[in-house]
Amino acid sequence: MHAELIDLAEREVDAVMPGYTHLQRAQPVTFGHWALAYVEMYERDISRLQDALSRADSCPLGSGALAGTAYPIDRHALAAALSFARPTLNSLDSVSDRDHVVELCSAASISMMHLSRMAEDLIFFNSGEANFISLSDEVTSGSSLMPQKKNPDALELIRGKTGRVYGSLMGILTTMKALPLAYNKDMQEDKEGLFDVVDSWSNLFRHGRLSIVGSLK
Repeated sequence: MHAELIDLAEREVDAVMPGYTHLQRAQPVTFGHWALAYVEMYERDISRLQDALSRADSCPLGSGALAGTAYPIDRHALAAALSFARPTLNSLDSVSDRDHVVELCSAASISMMHLSRMAEDLIFFNSGEANFISLSDEVTSGSSLMPQKKNPDALELIRGKTGRVYGSLMGILTTMKALPLAYNKDMQEDKEGLFDVVDSWSNLFRHGRLSIVGSLK
């Protein structure tokens, strides 16, 4: 989607449209300028994800139940052998930490917020009130009752999925908010939400191409 927005911006560098503040027409901008605003957001999303993955790249093996292990292992060598960047440093933290889950859900939530904002812009641009663009048949459906309508189903589903990802973030934060050191069984609730976040988030980028036909009308 990042590359597609850049291609769209280059294609529509001279297409003029109104810019908005308070959802009221303000100064003129180009459609390419609008597209590149979301490129900036997605580049920050990529950076946040890279940061989160870097911090998660640590090996907890050797922490034992909470106070280490009696076996004379080299944790640095073990981490390297398993392709981790480093071992974790504190065994109490290692068995009770879910920051990597929280951070990934947070990065996904911010990214989904950007996707939802773009979806809302495009829904408005495609509406009869604005009538700036025409969305392709790939991302719309017709109405069985009103054939003149072109409903932006895919964009509305992006908005809906955003709330679902937010829910998973709030779920893990609520689970962790009052847990004492070290491990507690509550933490097994991290997986379902995390897997759902990754599936929902990645599927939008894998299958969520937004084809805009005709661009500005």
